[in-house]
Amino acid sequence: MTLGEGFVPCVGGLAYDDAGRLLLVQRANDPGQGLWSLPGGRVEPGEDDAAALVREMVEETGLLVLPGDLVGRVHRGTYEIADYRCRVVGGSLRAGDDALDARWCDATSLLELPLVPLLLETLREWDALPR
Repeated sequence: MTLGEGFVPCVGGLAYDDAGRLLLVQRANDPGQGLWSLPGGRVEPGEDDAAALVREMVEETGLLVLPGDLVGRVHRGTYEIADYRCRVVGGSLRAGDDALDARWCDATSLLELPLVPLLLETLREWDALPR
């Protein structure tokens, strides 16, 4: 699949802990400032999706990940986001660059958070909700 013309390429990570909880960050900046979302961000020039995902996950969450399979792509405004499953292989969870907070969320806590638009619906569509 090729990047849509005029869209800014971005990546997002779907990381789960051993209990099946999903990693989310509270966005520090627009779009979605103050709302909870998957960690991720822009693909920088010269980066492939895997390198961008590793960099963004460390910057936003303090966790080192191993990128896995593409789960899906979404368009949000001018952004085209490729979302990948990833496995945490190191680091310590902390809110970092572009994140006010970072946490593991189970199915109940996910429903209690103010989420970015369409996140819940997209996770359902991808069969990617936390346990």
